[in-house]
Amino acid sequence: MRWFDDFFERGVRGVARRTSRRSALTRIGRLLVGSAFVLPVLPFDRIARTAEAAQKKSPPGETSCDYWRYCALDGYLCACCGGSASTCPPGTEASKVSWIGTCHNPHDGKDYLVSYNDCCGKGSCGRCLCNTNEGERPAYRMGLHNDINWCMANTDSTMFHCTTSVVVGLAEKS
Repeated sequence: MRWFDDFFERGVRGVARRTSRRSALTRIGRLLVGSAFVLPVLPFDRIARTAEAAQKKSPPGETSCDYWRYCALDGYLCACCGGSASTCPPGTEASKVSWIGTCHNPHDGKDYLVSYNDCCGKGSCGRCLCNTNEGERPAYRMGLHNDINWCMANTDSTMFHCTTSVVVGLAEKS
């Protein structure tokens, strides 16, 4: 095997004599730039994008982000996680605090006050993620901000699982 080592040593030393560090960096840079054009044509798993597109095409209902009650929701839909639009799945409990939104119901033309409650106690559901920030306010208006782990107010179960959407009543016009 000595001949194998000698062969590669001669080759590497020859390349080192003929090239400089700067030219080696130039070639590596060209290789990286060239691979940036080749990588997009490689096959990728696009199942998640297909499922997302199918979900967007489904008619608005409790498992669609287009459902009118979800206008200010940020989280996983409990309707996809074993609960419903207004009830937590078994094994979870509603957060002690929540955020609110005013959503327009296109069927009756009225605006409703909607309370969004996180369901806590299990790990994240991971299905039907919606992030509709209609009417969201900055973080200093805590009751109107949806990017907070509201489960932190609970003493026993602080892990976020999913979010419900409870209609509280008609919104008053001012």
